[in-house]
Order: sequence, then C-alpha cells, then structure tokens
Amino acid sequence: MAVQKLYAGAKLREIRVRLHLTQKEFAARLGVSLPYLNQMENNNRPVSTAVVLALAREFGTDVTELSTGDSERMVSDLREALADPIFPEPGPSAADLRLVASNAPGVARALLALHRAYSQTHERLASLDEALGREDRMLRPSPWEEVRDFFHYCDNYIDAVDRAAERFAQGTGTIEDKAIALLERRGVGVRYSDEATLRRYDPRNRILTLSTHAALATRRFQMLHQIALLTQDDLLEATLDLARFQSDEARAIAKIGLANYFAGAALLPYRAFLASAQETRHDLEMLADRFGASIEQVAHRLSTLQRPGAKGVPFFFVRVDQAGTITKRHSATRLQFARYGGACPLWNVHQAFETPGRFLRQLAETPDGVRYFCLARDVSKPGGSFRAPVRRYAIGLGCEIRHAESLTYADDMDLTNPQAFEPIGISCRICARPDCHQRSVPPLEQELRIDPDQRGVLPYAIARPSSDTP
Repeated sequence: MAVQKLYAGAKLREIRVRLHLTQKEFAARLGVSLPYLNQMENNNRPVSTAVVLALAREFGTDVTELSTGDSERMVSDLREALADPIFPEPGPSAADLRLVASNAPGVARALLALHRAYSQTHERLASLDEALGREDRMLRPSPWEEVRDFFHYCDNYIDAVDRAAERFAQGTGTIEDKAIALLERRGVGVRYSDEATLRRYDPRNRILTLSTHAALATRRFQMLHQIALLTQDDLLEATLDLARFQSDEARAIAKIGLANYFAGAALLPYRAFLASAQETRHDLEMLADRFGASIEQVAHRLSTLQRPGAKGVPFFFVRVDQAGTITKRHSATRLQFARYGGACPLWNVHQAFETPGRFLRQLAETPDGVRYFCLARDVSKPGGSFRAPVRRYAIGLGCEIRHAESLTYADDMDLTNPQAFEPIGISCRICARPDCHQRSVPPLEQELRIDPDQRGVLPYAIARPSSDTP
C-alpha cells in the first residue's frame, strides 16, 4: 500500500502561532526556506520528514499532532454527508475532501452544520406532529448532537479538566476517602438510599444521596461527579465559554459531560493509569480491579489517553444498545463511526450480547485497507430489584493492528495473515463493498444494476467502487 503524504498545513500554522513566531523565524528554526514553509502551510507541499524531525528536536512538539485530530474525522463526516442524494453525483474526490478538511476546516464544519440542519428539518417535516410549532428550532442542531460534536472534535481529551482531576487524585489514601473528606470539609453529608436515582444533591441541606443499588464503581463515579460541580465550577464554566454552544440546553448537557470527564479522570488519573495500562498490557479486568472501576469506565478512559507528549495507544471506543444504536462513540484512530444509524453488522460488538461475560476478539479490515484489532464485551446494568429493568449494552474497544502487540488479548492471534481479517464497514449507506452479504441498504455513492431475471444474496448488484474511493 502506498505511503500517504502528510499534508498538515493548518496544524503546522497552528504550532507556529502558538510559539509566537513569524514565518521567517519559524522557517529558520526548521532549516527550510521561507517559500517552502509557505507552501507547506498552504498544503501545496507535504510536510517533509526533515521538518517533522526538526519540530520534535527544536520545539519538543508531539509530531503525532500533525497526523491526528480533526482531519480524518472531518473526511469521514464529509463523505457521509455528501453521500446524501441531495448532492449531485459524482461527489468530490477523496483528495478534495482531505484538502478541505486540512486546509479549510472552518468551511468543512459549516458544511456539516448545514447538512445536519437540513437532515433534521427533513426528518421533522416527515412527522408533522413533531414539526408543528417548532419552526424556530428547526435550523439548529439538537443540543445532544452539539455536545457530541464538541467532544468529538476535542479528540475526547480536555486537558485542563484532566489535569485538575489528576491533581485531586494525588496523595495517599483511596479516591473514595479523598472524596468523602473533601465533602466533609465543605459541610456536605453523604447518605445512601435504596431508591433508583443514582445521585441526588440537596444544595439547601447540603446532603448528597447515592443509591445502594448502584455498583461501587458507579457510586464512586457519581460522588466524583458531584465534587466536580462543587469544586471545579469556574473551570467548567470557562471551558463552556470557549465552546460557544448555541443553546442553554447544549451548555447544560456539556457541563454534565465535563463533570463526568472529571469524575472519570479522577477515578483513573492520567499518568498512573497510563503506566498501569502499559504494565498490564491493557488488561481491562486487571485495570478495573486495580483502580476500583468498571470495565466500561476503563475502556472509555483508554480512548482518552491523548495528552500531548504522553499519549497512550490510540483506541476507538463505542457502546451500542441491543438495537445496534450507538450510544457512545469516540475514535483516536482512523476508524470513524457513522453519525447516523447503527454500526456495521459484521463487527463483533453486536455478537457480544450472545456471549455474556466473555471478551470477543476480532481482526477486521475497513474498506480503506486499514486493519484493526477489535475487542467486544457485553455490559449489563441491573435495576436493583426483581421487576426493575436491566439495561444491556455492548462495548467495543480497538486499535490499528500495528499497536496490537501492546494488548494481552492479541497474543495468540495471527496478525500477519491477511485471510484472518474480516471485512467491516462504517455504515451500509456509505460502505463501498459491492458483495457484502449483510448489507441492509444500497450505498448512496454507487450505481445499482437491477436484473429481474437474476437474484443473488441481494436483489441488486452494485458497481465496483472507483479507484478514488478511500
């Protein structure tokens, strides 16, 4: 497979501005001419290996910043949006999409916001009882989607909040002891109740009530969440100010998300958790036991280890319900999940419901030729009584195959055999594979051929994708 050239003009320019250097000064430090730097910053030339090495040597830059971040996510999101039938065919080439994502990210975000507004309006008009009386909200993203995109494009790593949580977790004693001691110093009492509500805080009487039905890891998490709201309000509000959400609802949801982030980062503090993850070779059960966390909390935290200069293995993390709907998603890899609908049915995360309590392993290859090691397991959340409903999910965690040797789960798998990798996609409507036996809908980007005298697995044939398809 050909090595992809690195066009990272926007990131290169961002690093220069952050260092408060002119183009002339920056070029001199990097050992290149001013015109050459200008061409790289405008994506007329790829970033050379010599420049990458100079960035690390001269400025201590984490060079993975140049190849990760928004661009791959934007390309995936743009491909999905432009596969909509409202756009003329053929759509922009993959090379064009990469140029837009790297050279004009503001334009890419505006296009995605416009398409999202169109999609929401179209869906609401399809059900008049939902649409009537809500015209003023139709052109805005839903608060939930707005918050999801905020974390999505922050790479699911909020540095200031992460470091504040790590500072809180420092010192001797368990995290639970630290949390209770802090609450006591603030005059907040902790009580336990057998009610279904996981957490309730009474600000007037300064009482925090936690449910005894919840698992111990969940109670710890909820206690830390409340501590974030009580002690980190200025930090959370400042972060929300920078995000510039379009509605009060989105801001309120994001504040809950940031408090959750603090709780997870305090329960699993960055440097200690990263060191343990490397020591145990990412054994989720050992990490959960060592930090008093749940397996889902551990898997989610692994996907957030993106601190500049101290990054962990780039993981994707996803949680799906029994209908296949994605309820949580994040990817620090090139694999990006569909923004709408469910995940590929060939992915092992769906099979986890059939084998409760077991880890399922899978070697998978996406249509762009990238290979992944995938891990899946079911997670159940009991309601606490015989008649209470049990919430069942499946979580998926994975990394590109070049990192698989860092995982204990991959030890006895044949990582070099191309036949061992199962073909998976993102979602049917943007997947270019012509012969998938689990396809639910035709791909929007490909031509269909329908022969009434012939029937295969599908009632239609799909033209082979062009060589431009990524």
